Amino acid sequence: MRRAPIVLVVLVLFAAGSVEAQRKSTRKPPPKPVPLQTDAVQPKCPETLGTGVKTAATFCFILSGRDPAQGVLVDIPPHTGPATLLFDLHNRHTYSEEDVRGGRGFAKYTAVIGVLTMTGTLISRAGVQSEFRKASDLYDRISGGAGPGGVKAVAPLGREEVTIEIPADVIRVSLLGEVLDATTAAGHETATPGRTVAIVSNVRVEYRPAPPPRKK
Repeated sequence: MRRAPIVLVVLVLFAAGSVEAQRKSTRKPPPKPVPLQTDAVQPKCPETLGTGVKTAATFCFILSGRDPAQGVLVDIPPHTGPATLLFDLHNRHTYSEEDVRGGRGFAKYTAVIGVLTMTGTLISRAGVQSEFRKASDLYDRISGGAGPGGVKAVAPLGREEVTIEIPADVIRVSLLGEVLDATTAAGHETATPGRTVAIVSNVRVEYRPAPPPRKK
């Protein structure tokens, strides 16, 4: 008779353990985090320079201005959390074989651009600085010109790899020129509205894809 309470306690504990085991077995494992992916994106350029002979990249002019709608527009794919915008920034140089041979080929450029939301909020800035002395200083040549080899005189110079975090709620950004300080054979040049400040290429976006919409 004294063993009855002990047996009862054991049965109660066994039953509770069984219920808890069943609960654990029916619990769904937490969802795995969505991995980051990086996509190359084609920006909407107000003016395109062309395609690189060496890199096969597409180069776009970044113009000076204040209206985001007039900048280089980059759409951010549907995403969860902040995204990362990546691109290469270059100076703009007009190559002249005559100036180089005549010892007037030196040029120095500093360019600063802003990355803005479409409402004009500044997200971040980026800059590139480079010097030109000879043809090999050019980052690439652009096909489709009338010069020797069928290349254009205007070419990207230097390369700055830019990485900028984009807020989670932003789905499109604009690249606009802010500062240009250039010393060339033509003299000192600065940014004026509508003038090319820099060149952009190799635009990419790193992000976590948004989940697909729920089926109704």
